[in-house]
Amino acid sequence: MITVVGTGTGAPVPEGLLAGAALVVGGRRHLDAARLPAGAARVVLGPLAPALDAIAEYADKDVVVLASGDPGFFGIVRALAERFGAERLDVRPGVSSVATAFARLGLPWDDAVVVSAHGRDLRTAVNVCRAQPKVAVLTGPGAGPAELGAALGDGRVLVVASALGDPERERVERVTPAEAAARDWGTAVSVVLCLDEARALGAVRTVAGVLARPAGWALDEGAFAHRDSMITKFEVRALALARLGPRLGDLVWDVGAGSGSVAVECARLGAAVVAVEKAADGVERVRANARAHGVDVRVVHGSAPDALAGLADDPDAVFVGGGGRELPAVVRACARRARRTVVVAMAALDRVPAAREALTAAGFTCDGVLLQSSRLAPLPGDVTRLAATNPVFLLWGVRTPGSSKGVDE
Repeated sequence: MITVVGTGTGAPVPEGLLAGAALVVGGRRHLDAARLPAGAARVVLGPLAPALDAIAEYADKDVVVLASGDPGFFGIVRALAERFGAERLDVRPGVSSVATAFARLGLPWDDAVVVSAHGRDLRTAVNVCRAQPKVAVLTGPGAGPAELGAALGDGRVLVVASALGDPERERVERVTPAEAAARDWGTAVSVVLCLDEARALGAVRTVAGVLARPAGWALDEGAFAHRDSMITKFEVRALALARLGPRLGDLVWDVGAGSGSVAVECARLGAAVVAVEKAADGVERVRANARAHGVDVRVVHGSAPDALAGLADDPDAVFVGGGGRELPAVVRACARRARRTVVVAMAALDRVPAAREALTAAGFTCDGVLLQSSRLAPLPGDVTRLAATNPVFLLWGVRTPGSSKGVDE
């Protein structure tokens, strides 16, 4: 058998568990703290492949693997089960660093989203932190509190938990993202919590983690505050959302946001969202709609394309609403930055060729439709007519596999 022991946050290895082990594998501090049996070989965990190869050489003998916390939670159990089969594993979980960190704060964590940045692209963790009110980030080299803080900006509190379980070295510190970015945190960080403290105590949950996708989307226009019907109609919004494909870990721009209906819907579907709006009353309207739907949308007051230069992070998807003579320049600027797709909504036929050219010139495969719909409308006498909505052109560009972003990359 391969016995996998989660030592918890400073918990000792249970007595007798190591007695018959021919090989003990673990981090150096775990091995140094354990009482290894005489004659047992030891392998210090570093790169995973050599450790797995060493375990394979002891196929007919007992092996003990010492791990931190719960080894089945973003831990070594996955790799062991894939290599040797789950039936060979005897897993003894400890308390994870995530559970311990939230316990130190006196907070429940059934509504927390846990994301690993260890050996992975940090941008996914950053976008999850932007979109969700309670996130635990498992850190790694080059993806620690300083890097997370530098990428996040304002609006969140970071709780950096270091050396959890060590009675002499344990520290749990609340800092702003800017404060986190300015420090060297060393190698003892266990986990970083990213909190919107106003929403840290959420509603009672029946499903842990991120909420399931909303029951409805492409909401009726009445679900949003708007001015003089200046809002993306739900028929158009439905197809735009389908082409944008917003999801947890994505960053979406809503450029020329207006009421922010597209921005809010993308945030409801889990994405981090930046809304760019030139009108001051529009900025407040987007913020009010985001609050009304319980989502976090960062609103930038400015005119595209100039306002886009101040956005540091490239988006996965962009929605461009409205029109005007600046539309081709706006689409070009968005296409240079978008990682996956750009969707453009236009009422004017004259704008379509230039917008399409801007997308194809940036290496996108472009397609589109003219959307025309008629809604049921009551007439006197308990009868119904069809009321036509204004036609809208919807173009979308999908980045061609192998193409790269342009001059802003």
